[in-house]
Amino acid sequence: MRVLVDADACPVVRIVEKIAKARGVGVVLLCDTNHVLESAYSEIRVIGAGADAVDIALINLCARGDIVVTQDYGVAALALGKGARAIHQSGREYTLGNIDGLLMDRHLAKKARMGRGKHHLKGPKKRTREEDEAFEYAFAAMLEDALREEKHG
Repeated sequence: MRVLVDADACPVVRIVEKIAKARGVGVVLLCDTNHVLESAYSEIRVIGAGADAVDIALINLCARGDIVVTQDYGVAALALGKGARAIHQSGREYTLGNIDGLLMDRHLAKKARMGRGKHHLKGPKKRTREEDEAFEYAFAAMLEDALREEKHG
């Protein structure tokens, strides 16, 4: 098992590394050539620029039992389909029970934007300490559960 992070502009990379390192779990950070990442712990994979290049590379690496950190619902859906776990940077766990609804919401929101002639979303608001704490708690719980499952088969 390892943790795969869709690391382009991901605000929780250091939290993921801290928790994974404490439990001896490897982390792979994937980013495109427009981002510069450094890490003393994680393996960094820089993927060529291009629409969805990082997403495709992440899913190609993903295997059953891995944990994927992404804010992209499509990546999460593909990871779940491969038997991995997936978590949003907010701490929300993606599951087989909620992913279809999330994908539908994304589709409807995009359709509504296009109908209004808007093609881009606003940037994210400033991240709060409470959001970091929520992610840290949820990610640690997910990792512990995955480690227990791996140990007990």
